[in-house]
Amino acid sequence: MNIPRSCGVLLHPLSLGGPWLCGTLGEEARAFVDFCAKAGIGWWQVLPLGPTAYGDSPYQSPSAFAGNPYLIDPQPLAECGLLTPGELESYRKNSSAKAAEAIDYARLFVMNTELMDRAWLRFKANRQLQADFGLFCTAHAGWLDDYALFAAIKETEHHHAWNEWPHELRFRERRALSRFAQEHTDSVGRIKFSQFLFFSQWRALREYAHAQGLKIIGDIPIFAAYDSADVWAHPELFRLDGKGKPTHVAGVPPDYFTATGQLWGNPLYSWSVHKKQDYAWWIERVRHSLHLVDALRIDHFRGFEAYWAVPAGEPTAEHGRWEKGPGYSLFNALKEALGELPIIAEDLGFITPEVTELRDSLGFPGMRILQFAFEPEGDNQDYPHNYPRHCIAYTGTHDNDTAMGWLSHAAGPAKRRALAYMRAKGKTFSWDLIRTAWASPAMLAVTPMQDFLGLGSEARMNFPGRQDGYWTWRMRENTPSPGIARRLRRLTGTYFRLSGV
Repeated sequence: MNIPRSCGVLLHPLSLGGPWLCGTLGEEARAFVDFCAKAGIGWWQVLPLGPTAYGDSPYQSPSAFAGNPYLIDPQPLAECGLLTPGELESYRKNSSAKAAEAIDYARLFVMNTELMDRAWLRFKANRQLQADFGLFCTAHAGWLDDYALFAAIKETEHHHAWNEWPHELRFRERRALSRFAQEHTDSVGRIKFSQFLFFSQWRALREYAHAQGLKIIGDIPIFAAYDSADVWAHPELFRLDGKGKPTHVAGVPPDYFTATGQLWGNPLYSWSVHKKQDYAWWIERVRHSLHLVDALRIDHFRGFEAYWAVPAGEPTAEHGRWEKGPGYSLFNALKEALGELPIIAEDLGFITPEVTELRDSLGFPGMRILQFAFEPEGDNQDYPHNYPRHCIAYTGTHDNDTAMGWLSHAAGPAKRRALAYMRAKGKTFSWDLIRTAWASPAMLAVTPMQDFLGLGSEARMNFPGRQDGYWTWRMRENTPSPGIARRLRRLTGTYFRLSGV
């Protein structure tokens, strides 16, 4: 994958500002696209777009295919009579400063469900609106039928994980599933309806972005969540025991972020079964994702060469072992089915020569994180003078602290190395970091939105290995300002990264 010299911004749509309980795909998203166009930004990178569940992480979604109904803009639903003005008003966020900057997922879960219920009730009574919905359900039946059934059963089972459901539903006995579907047609239909709304609005937003010269980078987690429609509907594709529980789970050994490693808990793939099925599930997953975005960042790319397998039940990830992944076999199947793959390899962590060879042979650019350059004493690959052109430079990612947060918490030697290398000043450190990434040889340089805004650790998106308190950050309304767009455009022009129509 080759990209003309350009720049990008990392911001999940849920983090957009606006009047609703979270960012949506509506007016605030189009305003952000306009900001990018004015700033000369060519790429908008998002996090996974699937529904969130317990823990609120987009990397632990109940579906590898579904969209997040929280992102649905309610305004068009009111305009076509599916919501009343009062219902719309109740979906607005609180006016307090705290509410303006954080997503209250507990409230959002309740309010969004109620909103979709009411819109669905009126939608069913309006036959003029239903033709496109029927076409959508037919076109996406391969994943949508299983997901809608899975989500509807979870509702009736008080949102318990699927391995706690009654035996006949847990193991997908045909008669039981048929009976459930007949008795809960309304719930199943409503869930499909929310997906129809998400994909319709996302398509419109992407078309608007393209018209402004902006392309979108998506994000695809390597592993599926255990409590997902994917594992429930396709247990043969995962390493489960006779009771449907994982025998081994995913994670990484002790690393930069955690002394005991990261225990993700996702079930591992049964790669031999995937290979016998010619990687059909993976092909459909990537095909589906590429219908939504222009390029894909694959999270934890090193797991395709070898992955860290932790016996189920271990309290930490320390006692796992490396096992071989599918390597070229998978990607050859993907290329044969889909053609050349616009993929960015998230090649962070413990990277071996075998991982590097796989990445380079496939032609995928890797990632360089500028914050990582200054921690060790010696020279390393994350210093910009060592970047190849064929890579993506980041000041930080969603897993890092913000630039200003990093500076305030960094050890003295690392802080001094960073300030000296960039001839930086403390008050402008985030922009000094951006300037350094923009000046690098990397074909694409990307910065989280928090760094453009100069925010501290209070705006950190995630902290790997910590379960609670993250994924909630969002921008205030009416940010970023036109001044930031002008400043960024000057910087982007200086380093020949201007994009747009």
